[in-house]
Amino acid sequence: MTTSLTPTTWVSMSPDRKATLAAGLFYLGTFVFSIPALALYDGVVNDPDFVLGAGSDRGVPWGGLIEILTALTCIGTAVALYPVLKRYGPGRAIGFVASRTLEAAMICTGVVAVLTVYTMRQELAGTDATALTTTARALVAVKDWTFLLGPGIMPAVNALCFATIVYQFRLVPRWIPTLGLIGAPLLLIFSTGALFGVWDQVSGVGMLAALPIATWEFSVGIYMTVKGFRMPPVGHEAGVGPVASVAGSSTGR
Repeated sequence: MTTSLTPTTWVSMSPDRKATLAAGLFYLGTFVFSIPALALYDGVVNDPDFVLGAGSDRGVPWGGLIEILTALTCIGTAVALYPVLKRYGPGRAIGFVASRTLEAAMICTGVVAVLTVYTMRQELAGTDATALTTTARALVAVKDWTFLLGPGIMPAVNALCFATIVYQFRLVPRWIPTLGLIGAPLLLIFSTGALFGVWDQVSGVGMLAALPIATWEFSVGIYMTVKGFRMPPVGHEAGVGPVASVAGSSTGR
């Protein structure tokens, strides 16, 4: 009896597909890592007596680690996508990398501020209470400002760089970047208002203003992970030729 074995054919991913898969996973990673940090930092940010030794502090180093991972995934999204995006909009691709890097730098600055309060609690307990609380409040203020200027403003800048490219060249369904292009000005308006004290940074207004941007980032992360980009044919990159022809005969693009 003769048995015929059919060899398995492995289809390797193209470099562009690998880039979008990595970027999609990094985008989803920013969501996974950013959510628990707020709860772990709650005592440092909201308890004026935290530095004096009141309450538990075990979650603070974990919060710092998680936020560092958030910062690294921020940079990862831009680094992974840059080789692809630079073919369509070189200036915007560089802007995307720069804004994501600046966002990550702001996050890391906030981590340093929080961990400094944690160190003061561990090593300076029993010293001048007034000096400790005053210094701790100043460091918490640094954390608050980095949260506004980093995760509060930079996602809007990211959307203006990244979403405009994928919208223009139809690399993903257009409803996805439309969310980012709607959310960017809303987030900038809210952040400007928070900067001048019109409303609190952490508030219901802030959640509503951030919702479109958050939905855009989550949606594009899912799409890049599952499907990747819809790559235009050669000759339509970098804006050569009519953008409308990129869609071909497909509908809803």
